[in-house]
Amino acid sequence: MSEILIMGNMPDKDLGILKAEFIVHRAIEISNFEKFLVEQGDKISAVATTGFVGVHNNIIEKLENLEIISSNGVGYDSIDATFCADRGIIVTHTPDVLNAEVANTTIMLFLNSFREFSFNEAYLKSGRWKLEGMAPYSRSPDNRIVGMLGMGRIGQEIASRLSMFNPKILYHSRSPKDVPYTYYKDLKTMARDCEVLICITPGGIKTNKLVNEEILTALGPTGTLINIARGSVVDQTALIKTLEDGRLGYAALDVFESEPNVPDELIHMSNVTLLPHVGSATFETRAAMGELTLNNLIEFKRNGKVLTPVPECLNLKKI
Repeated sequence: MSEILIMGNMPDKDLGILKAEFIVHRAIEISNFEKFLVEQGDKISAVATTGFVGVHNNIIEKLENLEIISSNGVGYDSIDATFCADRGIIVTHTPDVLNAEVANTTIMLFLNSFREFSFNEAYLKSGRWKLEGMAPYSRSPDNRIVGMLGMGRIGQEIASRLSMFNPKILYHSRSPKDVPYTYYKDLKTMARDCEVLICITPGGIKTNKLVNEEILTALGPTGTLINIARGSVVDQTALIKTLEDGRLGYAALDVFESEPNVPDELIHMSNVTLLPHVGSATFETRAAMGELTLNNLIEFKRNGKVLTPVPECLNLKKI
């Protein structure tokens, strides 16, 4: 029977499904993990993990007969997919099933940034409405110029849902897409030309701190940054600096550089909306992601194929 190593937590229901197909080893239950890798690493043919936990190369190297890593999450920057592909190891993730929910969260961040619902709720609950009268006016989300950093499946879903606010949508990606929006080859120029910059590009080395001080400054003192991608995409130090000195107007963030650590400076800013990385965190979406994670593993075990390989693994003969 094939043996699988599970990195991180997994719901009991999903564990039960895997136990019917594999001999299961849970990293969190192994008292001496290094000893386990030395003594039993060669028995492991599959790894189940998450986009947050991932699996390090030094662990992969010790799993001599590893064939598949199935990751729960669309982002997989915590797994070196090129490193795996070079060794014939297939990496899978869970795209599409979370597109709608991440787009929903983005719209909520967008609306809260303009209409300031968090402030207004606090204004009411603190008694200020009764004592001070009506809350200050907020800004309308209608007819804004929105720049999208990334125009993949989730980006297109976000753009579609934004249409109700009659925006002009610009986008920057590695190459133009077949979409009815205005393509910008240069990110700084797009940031200068838009009022809202939404980050929905993959994390990893290529996009690390892509939104730097120069980009944030170009967005401007009335501009809004929304990051629903990865904390690594935005230079967090530069973000704090530009918000503090007024070169950037607003920010709405679901992701951070060193989660779950969030800088106090951001927490105490009235022009910043913060969420604890809940972009896809609904019961329904997380269940669908978990199911796809398992289906990739089971399909590979039974038929030698997977459902949703990452791009780096598309050329592997096993797929």
